Amino acid sequence: MPRRVRRAAVVAGPIAALVAAAGAYAATRGDDSPDVRTAEVGRATVGEVVEAPASVVAKATAAVTSPADGTVLRLLVRDGEQVTAGQVLLRVDSPQAEARLAQARRADAEAADAADVDVSSPAGLGEQQRQADEAAERGFAQARAAAEEIPDPTARARALAAVATAEGQYAAASDAAADAVRRVDDGLGGLARALSSLAGAQRVQTRAAVEVAEQTVDALVVRAPIGGTVTLAAAGGGGGPGGGDLGGALGSLPADLQDQASALLGGSAGGTGDGGAAGAGAITEGAPVSAGTPLLTVTDASTVSLVADVDETDILLVRRGVRAAVELDAVEGARYRAVVSSVETAPATSTGGGVTYRVRLRLVDGKLADGSEAPQPRPGMSAVADLAVRTVRDAVAVPVAAVFRDGDQDTVWVVRTGRAEKRRVTLGAQGEDVVQVTKGLKGGETVVVRGADRVRAGQGIG
Repeated sequence: MPRRVRRAAVVAGPIAALVAAAGAYAATRGDDSPDVRTAEVGRATVGEVVEAPASVVAKATAAVTSPADGTVLRLLVRDGEQVTAGQVLLRVDSPQAEARLAQARRADAEAADAADVDVSSPAGLGEQQRQADEAAERGFAQARAAAEEIPDPTARARALAAVATAEGQYAAASDAAADAVRRVDDGLGGLARALSSLAGAQRVQTRAAVEVAEQTVDALVVRAPIGGTVTLAAAGGGGGPGGGDLGGALGSLPADLQDQASALLGGSAGGTGDGGAAGAGAITEGAPVSAGTPLLTVTDASTVSLVADVDETDILLVRRGVRAAVELDAVEGARYRAVVSSVETAPATSTGGGVTYRVRLRLVDGKLADGSEAPQPRPGMSAVADLAVRTVRDAVAVPVAAVFRDGDQDTVWVVRTGRAEKRRVTLGAQGEDVVQVTKGLKGGETVVVRGADRVRAGQGIG
Protein backbone atom coordinates (compact mmCIF):
# COMPACT_ATOMS: atom_id res chain seq x y z
CA MET A 1 0.00 0.00 0.00
CA PRO A 2 1.64 3.31 -1.04
CA ARG A 3 1.89 5.66 1.94
CA ARG A 4 2.96 9.23 2.39
CA VAL A 5 6.47 9.79 3.62
CA ARG A 6 5.94 10.35 7.32
CA ARG A 7 7.06 8.84 10.56
CA ALA A 8 4.36 7.87 13.02
CA ALA A 9 4.07 6.92 16.65
CA VAL A 10 1.68 4.37 18.10
CA VAL A 11 0.56 4.10 21.72
CA ALA A 12 -1.14 0.76 22.22
CA GLY A 13 -4.26 0.48 24.34
CA PRO A 14 -5.12 -2.44 26.61
CA ILE A 15 -6.75 -4.40 23.80
CA ALA A 16 -4.40 -3.26 21.07
CA ALA A 17 -1.40 -5.42 21.88
CA LEU A 18 -2.38 -7.85 19.13
CA VAL A 19 -2.11 -5.15 16.47
CA ALA A 20 1.25 -3.72 17.50
CA ALA A 21 3.22 -5.56 14.79
CA ALA A 22 2.37 -8.19 12.22
CA GLY A 23 5.08 -10.53 13.42
CA ALA A 24 3.57 -10.68 16.91
CA TYR A 25 0.37 -12.40 15.81
CA ALA A 26 -0.17 -16.06 16.34
CA ALA A 27 0.19 -17.93 13.05
CA THR A 28 -2.85 -19.51 11.43
CA ARG A 29 -1.69 -21.49 8.42
CA GLY A 30 -3.72 -22.10 5.27
CA ASP A 31 -3.49 -25.28 3.20
CA ASP A 32 -1.63 -23.66 0.26
CA SER A 33 0.08 -20.66 1.91
CA PRO A 34 2.02 -21.66 5.00
CA ASP A 35 3.38 -18.08 5.44
CA VAL A 36 -0.05 -16.43 5.73
CA ARG A 37 -0.88 -15.08 9.19
CA THR A 38 -4.17 -13.78 10.52
CA ALA A 39 -5.42 -11.98 13.63
CA GLU A 40 -8.56 -10.47 15.05
CA VAL A 41 -9.18 -6.76 14.51
CA GLY A 42 -8.46 -4.88 17.71
CA ARG A 43 -8.38 -1.36 19.05
CA ALA A 44 -5.46 1.00 19.62
CA THR A 45 -4.46 4.62 20.08
CA VAL A 46 -3.00 5.64 16.73
CA GLY A 47 -0.78 8.72 16.52
CA GLU A 48 0.13 10.09 13.09
CA VAL A 49 3.34 12.13 12.92
CA VAL A 50 4.54 14.10 9.90
CA GLU A 51 8.32 14.32 9.71
CA ALA A 52 9.77 17.46 8.16
CA PRO A 53 13.28 18.89 7.78
CA ALA A 54 13.70 22.15 9.66
CA SER A 55 16.22 24.81 10.55
CA VAL A 56 16.67 27.16 13.49
CA VAL A 57 16.02 30.84 12.74
CA ALA A 58 16.69 33.95 14.78
CA LYS A 59 13.98 36.27 16.06
CA ALA A 60 15.00 38.83 13.43
CA THR A 61 17.82 39.43 10.96
CA ALA A 62 18.51 42.72 9.17
CA ALA A 63 21.02 43.20 6.38
CA VAL A 64 22.51 46.69 6.17
CA THR A 65 23.74 48.00 2.81
CA SER A 66 25.51 51.14 1.67
CA PRO A 67 23.11 54.02 0.93
CA ALA A 68 25.32 55.48 -1.82
CA ASP A 69 28.62 55.20 -3.66
CA GLY A 70 31.60 56.23 -1.55
CA THR A 71 33.96 54.92 1.12
CA VAL A 72 33.62 53.80 4.72
CA LEU A 73 34.62 56.92 6.65
CA ARG A 74 34.18 55.64 10.22
CA LEU A 75 33.50 52.10 11.46
CA LEU A 76 32.14 52.29 15.00
CA VAL A 77 31.43 48.61 15.75
CA ARG A 78 33.35 45.36 15.81
CA ASP A 79 32.42 41.96 14.45
CA GLY A 80 30.32 40.14 17.07
CA GLU A 81 29.47 43.29 19.01
CA GLN A 82 26.05 43.69 20.60
CA VAL A 83 24.19 46.81 19.44
CA THR A 84 20.85 48.44 20.14
CA ALA A 85 18.26 49.61 17.63
CA GLY A 86 19.13 53.08 16.34
CA GLN A 87 22.78 52.91 17.38
CA VAL A 88 25.22 54.47 14.89
CA LEU A 89 27.23 51.67 13.27
CA LEU A 90 29.33 53.50 10.68
CA ARG A 91 29.53 56.55 8.47
CA VAL A 92 29.89 56.55 4.69
CA ASP A 93 31.64 59.39 2.84
CA SER A 94 29.85 60.03 -0.46
CA PRO A 95 30.82 63.20 -2.38
CA GLN A 96 28.39 62.14 -5.09
CA ALA A 97 25.41 62.11 -2.71
CA GLU A 98 26.46 65.48 -1.26
CA ALA A 99 26.77 66.94 -4.78
CA ARG A 100 23.28 65.68 -5.69
CA LEU A 101 21.85 67.36 -2.61
CA ALA A 102 23.53 70.68 -3.49
CA GLN A 103 22.28 70.41 -7.07
CA ALA A 104 18.73 69.67 -5.90
CA ARG A 105 18.77 72.66 -3.55
CA ARG A 106 19.98 74.97 -6.34
CA ALA A 107 17.21 73.73 -8.63
CA ASP A 108 14.67 74.36 -5.87
CA ALA A 109 15.94 77.91 -5.37
CA GLU A 110 15.75 78.58 -9.12
CA ALA A 111 12.18 77.28 -9.17
CA ALA A 112 11.32 79.63 -6.32
CA ASP A 113 12.72 82.58 -8.29
CA ALA A 114 10.83 81.50 -11.41
CA ALA A 115 7.57 81.70 -9.48
CA ASP A 116 7.78 85.50 -9.71
CA VAL A 117 6.57 85.75 -13.33
CA ASP A 118 5.94 89.02 -15.16
CA VAL A 119 2.83 88.59 -17.27
CA SER A 120 2.32 92.21 -18.22
CA SER A 121 2.83 91.20 -21.86
CA PRO A 122 2.03 87.92 -23.62
CA ALA A 123 5.25 88.08 -25.66
CA GLY A 124 7.58 85.15 -25.10
CA LEU A 125 5.18 83.20 -22.88
CA GLY A 126 5.26 80.14 -25.13
CA GLU A 127 9.05 80.09 -25.03
CA GLN A 128 9.01 80.55 -21.27
CA GLN A 129 6.72 77.56 -20.85
CA ARG A 130 8.89 75.44 -23.14
CA GLN A 131 11.95 76.25 -21.05
CA ALA A 132 10.05 75.50 -17.86
CA ASP A 133 8.92 72.13 -19.27
CA GLU A 134 12.47 71.18 -20.24
CA ALA A 135 13.82 72.18 -16.84
CA ALA A 136 11.09 70.23 -15.09
CA GLU A 137 11.75 67.15 -17.23
CA ARG A 138 15.44 67.23 -16.28
CA GLY A 139 14.57 67.72 -12.66
CA PHE A 140 12.14 64.80 -12.61
CA ALA A 141 14.71 62.52 -14.26
CA GLN A 142 17.35 63.46 -11.68
CA ALA A 143 14.93 62.98 -8.80
CA ARG A 144 13.82 59.57 -10.11
CA ALA A 145 17.41 58.42 -10.60
CA ALA A 146 18.31 59.48 -7.07
CA ALA A 147 15.24 57.77 -5.61
CA GLU A 148 15.98 54.48 -7.36
CA GLU A 149 19.39 54.35 -5.68
CA ILE A 150 17.91 54.33 -2.18
CA PRO A 151 18.66 50.79 -0.90
CA ASP A 152 15.78 50.58 1.58
CA PRO A 153 12.71 49.29 -0.37
CA THR A 154 10.19 51.23 1.74
CA ALA A 155 12.06 54.54 1.52
CA ARG A 156 12.70 53.98 -2.20
CA ALA A 157 9.02 53.34 -2.91
CA ARG A 158 8.00 56.42 -0.89
CA ALA A 159 10.47 58.64 -2.76
CA LEU A 160 9.44 57.31 -6.18
CA ALA A 161 5.79 57.86 -5.31
CA ALA A 162 6.52 61.48 -4.34
CA VAL A 163 8.30 62.04 -7.66
CA ALA A 164 5.41 60.48 -9.63
CA THR A 165 2.85 62.62 -7.78
CA ALA A 166 4.82 65.79 -8.42
CA GLU A 167 5.23 64.88 -12.08
CA GLY A 168 1.49 64.43 -12.47
CA GLN A 169 0.79 67.73 -10.77
CA TYR A 170 3.28 69.48 -13.03
CA ALA A 171 1.77 67.92 -16.17
CA ALA A 172 -1.68 69.17 -15.20
CA ALA A 173 -0.37 72.68 -14.49
CA SER A 174 1.61 72.72 -17.75
CA ASP A 175 -1.48 71.79 -19.72
CA ALA A 176 -3.41 74.56 -18.00
CA ALA A 177 -0.68 77.08 -18.83
CA ALA A 178 -0.60 76.03 -22.49
CA ASP A 179 -4.34 76.38 -22.71
CA ALA A 180 -4.10 79.82 -21.18
CA VAL A 181 -1.50 80.90 -23.74
CA ARG A 182 -3.77 79.76 -26.54
CA ARG A 183 -6.54 81.83 -25.07
CA VAL A 184 -4.45 84.88 -24.24
CA ASP A 185 -7.21 87.09 -25.64
CA ASP A 186 -9.33 86.14 -22.66
CA GLY A 187 -7.01 88.22 -20.54
CA LEU A 188 -3.75 87.96 -18.77
CA GLY A 189 -5.34 87.34 -15.40
CA GLY A 190 -6.11 83.69 -16.20
CA LEU A 191 -2.65 83.30 -17.66
CA ALA A 192 -1.05 84.62 -14.51
CA ARG A 193 -2.98 82.13 -12.44
CA ALA A 194 -1.97 79.28 -14.79
CA LEU A 195 1.69 80.26 -14.73
CA SER A 196 1.54 80.56 -10.98
CA SER A 197 0.13 77.04 -10.82
CA LEU A 198 2.90 75.86 -13.15
CA ALA A 199 5.55 77.45 -10.97
CA GLY A 200 3.98 75.88 -7.89
CA ALA A 201 4.02 72.45 -9.50
CA GLN A 202 7.65 72.93 -10.43
CA ARG A 203 8.41 73.72 -6.79
CA VAL A 204 6.69 70.47 -5.78
CA GLN A 205 9.07 68.61 -8.09
CA THR A 206 12.19 70.39 -6.88
CA ARG A 207 11.24 69.98 -3.23
CA ALA A 208 10.67 66.25 -3.84
CA ALA A 209 14.15 66.02 -5.36
CA VAL A 210 15.59 67.82 -2.33
CA GLU A 211 13.78 65.44 0.02
CA VAL A 212 15.16 62.38 -1.79
CA ALA A 213 18.69 63.77 -1.77
CA GLU A 214 18.43 64.69 1.92
CA GLN A 215 17.25 61.18 2.79
CA THR A 216 20.27 59.72 0.99
CA VAL A 217 22.71 62.04 2.77
CA ASP A 218 21.06 61.38 6.14
CA ALA A 219 21.41 57.64 5.48
CA LEU A 220 25.19 58.04 5.17
CA VAL A 221 25.12 57.81 8.96
CA VAL A 222 24.23 54.11 9.14
CA ARG A 223 22.21 53.05 12.19
CA ALA A 224 21.20 49.64 13.48
CA PRO A 225 17.67 48.79 12.25
CA ILE A 226 17.25 46.32 15.13
CA GLY A 227 19.14 45.32 18.25
CA GLY A 228 21.37 42.26 18.07
CA THR A 229 24.79 40.93 17.15
CA VAL A 230 26.82 42.52 14.36
CA THR A 231 28.41 40.46 11.60
CA LEU A 232 30.59 42.57 9.33
CA ALA A 233 30.43 41.83 5.60
CA ALA A 234 33.53 40.63 3.77
CA ALA A 235 35.61 43.36 2.15
CA GLY A 236 36.18 43.09 -1.60
CA GLY A 237 35.55 40.11 -3.81
CA GLY A 238 38.83 38.31 -3.07
CA GLY A 239 40.88 36.35 -5.58
CA GLY A 240 41.59 36.95 -9.23
CA PRO A 241 39.37 36.12 -12.17
CA GLY A 242 38.73 32.44 -12.47
CA GLY A 243 40.70 31.65 -9.32
CA GLY A 244 38.11 29.23 -8.05
CA ASP A 245 37.99 27.34 -11.37
CA LEU A 246 41.82 27.10 -11.49
CA GLY A 247 41.93 25.87 -7.91
CA GLY A 248 39.42 23.14 -8.71
CA ALA A 249 41.39 22.14 -11.82
CA LEU A 250 44.70 21.96 -9.93
CA GLY A 251 43.04 19.82 -7.30
CA SER A 252 42.69 17.05 -9.87
CA LEU A 253 46.47 16.99 -10.60
CA PRO A 254 48.95 14.72 -8.84
CA ALA A 255 50.26 16.28 -5.62
CA ASP A 256 53.82 16.76 -6.96
CA LEU A 257 52.47 18.76 -9.92
CA GLN A 258 50.08 20.95 -7.91
CA ASP A 259 52.91 22.89 -6.23
CA GLN A 260 54.72 23.39 -9.55
CA ALA A 261 51.58 24.66 -11.29
CA SER A 262 50.72 26.95 -8.38
CA ALA A 263 54.23 28.42 -8.43
CA LEU A 264 54.05 29.05 -12.18
CA LEU A 265 50.73 30.84 -11.69
CA GLY A 266 52.14 33.00 -8.92
CA GLY A 267 49.89 31.42 -6.34
CA SER A 268 46.78 32.91 -8.00
CA ALA A 269 45.10 29.53 -8.12
CA GLY A 270 45.16 29.25 -4.35
CA GLY A 271 44.57 26.06 -2.50
CA THR A 272 41.07 26.52 -1.20
CA GLY A 273 39.04 26.06 -4.37
CA ASP A 274 36.57 28.64 -3.09
CA GLY A 275 37.16 31.37 -5.65
CA GLY A 276 39.90 33.08 -3.64
CA ALA A 277 37.58 34.18 -0.87
CA ALA A 278 39.71 32.57 1.81
CA GLY A 279 41.50 35.13 3.88
CA ALA A 280 39.24 38.01 2.81
CA GLY A 281 38.80 40.23 5.87
CA ALA A 282 35.74 42.06 7.11
CA ILE A 283 34.93 45.50 5.78
CA THR A 284 37.15 48.24 7.23
CA GLU A 285 37.49 52.01 7.29
CA GLY A 286 38.49 53.37 3.90
CA ALA A 287 36.92 50.47 2.01
CA PRO A 288 35.17 51.58 -1.22
CA VAL A 289 31.45 50.81 -1.38
CA SER A 290 28.68 51.18 -3.93
CA ALA A 291 25.00 51.82 -3.36
CA GLY A 292 23.54 48.52 -2.16
CA THR A 293 26.92 47.02 -1.15
CA PRO A 294 26.45 44.74 1.92
CA LEU A 295 28.05 46.38 4.95
CA LEU A 296 26.96 44.19 7.84
CA THR A 297 24.16 42.08 9.27
CA VAL A 298 22.46 42.51 12.65
CA THR A 299 20.97 39.32 14.11
CA ASP A 300 18.61 39.29 17.08
CA ALA A 301 19.00 35.81 18.55
CA SER A 302 17.40 36.63 21.91
CA THR A 303 14.81 34.03 20.99
CA VAL A 304 14.92 31.41 18.27
CA SER A 305 12.27 29.44 16.44
CA LEU A 306 12.05 26.76 13.78
CA VAL A 307 11.09 26.82 10.13
CA ALA A 308 10.06 23.44 8.71
CA ASP A 309 9.33 22.49 5.10
CA VAL A 310 6.27 20.22 4.94
CA ASP A 311 5.43 18.28 1.78
CA GLU A 312 2.22 19.18 -0.06
CA THR A 313 0.80 15.70 0.63
CA ASP A 314 0.90 16.39 4.38
CA ILE A 315 0.36 20.13 4.74
CA LEU A 316 -3.44 19.93 5.06
CA LEU A 317 -2.94 17.99 8.29
CA VAL A 318 -0.77 20.69 9.85
CA ARG A 319 -2.52 23.45 11.78
CA ARG A 320 -1.62 26.13 14.26
CA GLY A 321 -1.21 24.65 17.73
CA VAL A 322 0.03 21.24 16.54
CA ARG A 323 2.76 20.02 18.88
CA ALA A 324 6.07 18.67 17.68
CA ALA A 325 9.14 16.87 18.95
CA VAL A 326 12.39 18.25 17.55
CA GLU A 327 15.85 16.73 17.23
CA LEU A 328 18.91 18.82 16.34
CA ASP A 329 21.94 17.44 14.55
CA ALA A 330 24.16 19.63 16.72
CA VAL A 331 22.80 18.43 20.09
CA GLU A 332 22.94 14.66 20.11
CA GLY A 333 20.41 12.92 22.33
CA ALA A 334 18.44 16.09 23.08
CA ARG A 335 14.70 16.37 22.52
CA TYR A 336 13.05 19.75 22.14
CA ARG A 337 9.36 20.53 22.30
CA ALA A 338 7.77 22.97 19.85
CA VAL A 339 4.33 24.23 18.80
CA VAL A 340 3.23 25.28 15.31
CA SER A 341 2.69 29.05 15.31
CA SER A 342 1.85 29.58 11.63
CA VAL A 343 1.48 27.80 8.28
CA GLU A 344 2.33 29.83 5.19
CA THR A 345 -0.15 29.70 2.32
CA ALA A 346 2.38 30.40 -0.45
CA PRO A 347 4.11 27.25 -1.74
CA ALA A 348 7.82 26.77 -2.25
CA THR A 349 9.74 24.34 -4.43
CA SER A 350 11.86 21.83 -2.54
CA THR A 351 15.36 20.82 -3.55
CA GLY A 352 13.94 17.60 -4.97
CA GLY A 353 11.55 19.49 -7.23
CA GLY A 354 8.38 18.84 -5.21
CA VAL A 355 6.11 21.43 -3.62
CA THR A 356 6.48 22.22 0.07
CA TYR A 357 4.96 24.72 2.47
CA ARG A 358 6.81 26.58 5.21
CA VAL A 359 5.67 25.95 8.76
CA ARG A 360 6.93 28.06 11.67
CA LEU A 361 7.23 26.58 15.14
CA ARG A 362 7.83 28.15 18.54
CA LEU A 363 10.39 26.31 20.64
CA VAL A 364 9.11 25.53 24.14
CA ASP A 365 12.02 23.81 25.85
CA GLY A 366 14.59 21.06 25.43
CA LYS A 367 15.96 18.23 27.54
CA LEU A 368 19.13 16.20 27.26
CA ALA A 369 19.13 12.43 27.62
CA ASP A 370 19.93 12.75 31.36
CA GLY A 371 16.96 15.06 31.90
CA SER A 372 18.98 18.26 32.25
CA GLU A 373 18.14 21.38 30.29
CA ALA A 374 19.36 21.35 26.68
CA PRO A 375 21.31 24.35 25.32
CA GLN A 376 19.53 26.97 23.26
CA PRO A 377 20.00 26.24 19.54
CA ARG A 378 21.81 28.74 17.36
CA PRO A 379 20.40 30.20 14.14
CA GLY A 380 21.19 28.09 11.11
CA MET A 381 21.28 24.73 12.91
CA SER A 382 19.53 21.89 11.08
CA ALA A 383 16.81 19.84 12.71
CA VAL A 384 14.03 17.32 12.16
CA ALA A 385 10.53 18.14 13.42
CA ASP A 386 8.02 15.37 14.17
CA LEU A 387 4.61 17.02 13.94
CA ALA A 388 1.91 15.16 15.85
CA VAL A 389 -0.89 15.92 13.38
CA ARG A 390 -3.48 13.34 14.50
CA THR A 391 -4.11 11.17 17.54
CA VAL A 392 -7.12 8.82 17.62
CA ARG A 393 -7.85 6.89 20.79
CA ASP A 394 -9.65 3.55 21.00
CA ALA A 395 -9.65 3.29 17.21
CA VAL A 396 -10.43 0.18 15.16
CA ALA A 397 -6.94 -0.62 13.90
CA VAL A 398 -5.01 -3.16 11.87
CA PRO A 399 -1.32 -3.55 11.06
CA VAL A 400 0.00 -1.61 8.09
CA ALA A 401 0.85 -4.90 6.37
CA ALA A 402 -2.83 -5.94 6.39
CA VAL A 403 -3.84 -3.15 3.97
CA PHE A 404 -3.10 -3.24 0.25
CA ARG A 405 -4.25 -1.31 -2.80
CA ASP A 406 -6.76 -2.88 -5.16
CA GLY A 407 -7.09 -0.41 -8.01
CA ASP A 408 -7.66 2.91 -6.28
CA GLN A 409 -9.11 1.41 -3.11
CA ASP A 410 -7.57 0.40 0.23
CA THR A 411 -8.42 -3.24 0.79
CA VAL A 412 -7.92 -6.05 3.32
CA TRP A 413 -8.44 -9.82 3.26
CA VAL A 414 -11.19 -10.79 5.71
CA VAL A 415 -11.49 -14.47 6.72
CA ARG A 416 -15.12 -15.61 6.83
CA THR A 417 -16.07 -19.22 7.42
CA GLY A 418 -12.46 -20.19 6.75
CA ARG A 419 -12.29 -18.48 3.33
CA ALA A 420 -10.58 -15.26 2.25
CA GLU A 421 -12.66 -12.46 0.79
CA LYS A 422 -11.70 -8.90 -0.22
CA ARG A 423 -13.10 -6.02 1.80
CA ARG A 424 -12.69 -2.36 0.90
CA VAL A 425 -11.87 -0.14 3.85
CA THR A 426 -11.53 3.57 4.60
CA LEU A 427 -8.46 4.65 6.54
CA GLY A 428 -8.06 7.41 9.10
CA ALA A 429 -4.90 8.12 11.04
CA GLN A 430 -1.92 6.26 9.59
CA GLY A 431 0.73 5.13 12.04
CA GLU A 432 4.09 3.55 11.44
CA ASP A 433 2.94 0.10 12.57
CA VAL A 434 -0.85 0.29 12.54
CA VAL A 435 -3.53 2.29 10.76
CA GLN A 436 -7.00 3.34 11.80
CA VAL A 437 -9.91 1.83 9.86
CA THR A 438 -12.91 4.16 9.92
CA LYS A 439 -15.15 2.10 7.64
CA GLY A 440 -15.28 -1.52 6.48
CA LEU A 441 -14.17 -3.43 9.59
CA LYS A 442 -15.28 -3.94 13.16
CA GLY A 443 -13.58 -5.33 16.19
CA GLY A 444 -13.39 -9.12 16.45
CA GLU A 445 -13.27 -9.80 12.70
CA THR A 446 -10.32 -11.82 11.40
CA VAL A 447 -8.01 -10.34 8.78
CA VAL A 448 -4.84 -11.47 7.04
CA VAL A 449 -1.96 -9.54 8.61
CA ARG A 450 0.93 -11.20 6.86
CA GLY A 451 1.33 -12.64 3.36
CA ALA A 452 -1.62 -10.71 1.88
CA ASP A 453 0.09 -10.75 -1.51
CA ARG A 454 -0.09 -14.56 -1.55
CA VAL A 455 -3.83 -14.80 -0.81
CA ARG A 456 -6.49 -15.34 -3.46
CA ALA A 457 -10.26 -14.84 -3.23
CA GLY A 458 -11.94 -17.93 -1.82
CA GLN A 459 -8.67 -19.44 -0.61
CA GLY A 460 -9.03 -21.56 2.46
CA ILE A 461 -7.43 -20.05 5.54
CA GLY A 462 -7.49 -22.72 8.21
